[in-house]
Amino acid sequence: QVQLVESGGGLVQPGGSLRLSCEASGFNLEYYTIGWFRQAPGKAREGVSCTDHSDDSTYYAEFVKGRFTISRDNAKNTVYLQMNNLTPEDTAVYYCARGPTAPKLWFLGQVDLWGQGTQVTVSS
Repeated sequence: QVQLVESGGGLVQPGGSLRLSCEASGFNLEYYTIGWFRQAPGKAREGVSCTDHSDDSTYYAEFVKGRFTISRDNAKNTVYLQMNNLTPEDTAVYYCARGPTAPKLWFLGQVDLWGQGTQVTVSS
């Protein structure tokens, strides 16, 4: 079955860290641009970070640069998002997303497979 399964969300205090995981099954993720979107209550879904399959380059939205790090382990068919110095504004459902496209188009939402999402809540 072709799917993406996220894990690692939870409740964390401001300034804390979490690491999200997204395990792919049914396909080899090293051939795709893959990364994370998020959606906060009442807001549109927005791209957070992705990694380009062609050269493993990484891309980040401005609001997470310097705090979040994306990585992939092709042997485990898994992509990770290390999130540090979290703020309440980072509270959202985080979705893993696959796109057979360049990162610029991935950020515009040209995605062909979504995970089910994992909740991240940053609160004291």
